[in-house]
Amino acid sequence: MSATISNGRGYAGRTPGPRGNPILGSMRDFQRDKLGFVQSLTRYGDVARYRTAHLTWYQINHPEGVRRVLQENNRNYGKGALTLNFFKPVVGEGLLTSEGALWLRQRRLIQPVFHRKSVASFGGLMTGETLAMLERWRPALGTGKPLDVQAEMARLTLDVVTGALFHAHVGEEPEVIGRAISTLVEDTGYRFEVPFYPPHRVPTPRNRRFRAALRTVDRAVYSIIAERRRGGGDEEDLLALLMGTRDEETGEAMNDKQLRDEVITLFLAGHETTANALSWTFYLLAANPEAEERLRAELYEALGADRRVPALEDLPKLAYTKMVVDETLRLYPPAWITNRQAIAEDDILGHRIPAKSFVTLSPYVLHRHPDYWDRPDEFDPERFAPGRHDKRPRFAYFPFGGGPRQCIGQSMALVEAQLVLATILGRCRLRPIPGRPVEAQALATLRPRGGLPMTVEAA
Repeated sequence: MSATISNGRGYAGRTPGPRGNPILGSMRDFQRDKLGFVQSLTRYGDVARYRTAHLTWYQINHPEGVRRVLQENNRNYGKGALTLNFFKPVVGEGLLTSEGALWLRQRRLIQPVFHRKSVASFGGLMTGETLAMLERWRPALGTGKPLDVQAEMARLTLDVVTGALFHAHVGEEPEVIGRAISTLVEDTGYRFEVPFYPPHRVPTPRNRRFRAALRTVDRAVYSIIAERRRGGGDEEDLLALLMGTRDEETGEAMNDKQLRDEVITLFLAGHETTANALSWTFYLLAANPEAEERLRAELYEALGADRRVPALEDLPKLAYTKMVVDETLRLYPPAWITNRQAIAEDDILGHRIPAKSFVTLSPYVLHRHPDYWDRPDEFDPERFAPGRHDKRPRFAYFPFGGGPRQCIGQSMALVEAQLVLATILGRCRLRPIPGRPVEAQALATLRPRGGLPMTVEAA
């Protein structure tokens, strides 16, 4: 039930929420346990109000409220200064951070790049990089020596996105680019954890590492763009597709800066989030052996006893594999929270949202809300069996966001997750380290705290 009291024109009183510290508000509570704090706000009703220092926030805890922000009145909710301050130093005016007319133009230009035909062309790259990773794992097979699965998935997804963007041609050693990207991702997560850390222009050791990493990535990306401009190569990769797009109205292509911003955006979006989703999938399957055995049985039936490498055309036969991925994204959505800032005053479920106030939407909260999910903390892929999703409100589940700004790479991420999962589990088993608890760390994305050590065994 909602905690609102309506007078016919909106909420009659102040939106409820924790009082917090007189000066810092709920800042310390949020920093101490982010996931616990945002979940605790559901007890205040469909909309909860809280404060961190001088900033006022409204957390939306109802699918219809999420719909209002992301879809029905999306033009009233911009990314907001806080989100832009986190990401703009890295991605510039990429799709993640651009707004208004620029965002709309870029979205229209990039949308065809992610049509199913384009995504399908990268299926072989995804399975090929996975097989190469499994070959690197061979010395650890059956030895009991743990691998950090989170780090392995991060390297794998970076190899995939590098190959998809640049046809495996990055101008520098892939390891150098990988370390630079990891530094940028880590810095973004750190600033989410410590929001008042000095800005990048202040020459602290951390900021110097960040700027060096950004120079490395920029140098690689701009050199490849320059080579393509000179006609160097006829690659059919994402960069080539981006360079070939044209504005329908003006016929203009993206300039070098726009290409750079979108490439870096795709680097980050296609690397960190997919790696975390895969890591959590292996963790959940190891903890739920019945589900893992059912998935293996599906792989055996679809791919044969010889464990044929899966291809895109096999995915319709891997229905349970997709259900496993969907359920993992429910329990551990990589983009666990998103912020918006109201441009003008609005009403959400009878609550007044003042202009310029911040609104938070948390897939983690809605995905575990008992009003919309039975046994919400349990892993049960059957929730996503055909037909069952029709019984849930649309925005009770939104791991890729929704509305006009829904993640443009959703289809590619889901294809990659299914192909990687099927390739690995067709050949080996991953087992957790006994006695080592696994805890979620809520930074810019949701990752296993301290990595995910697991042992690898033959299937």
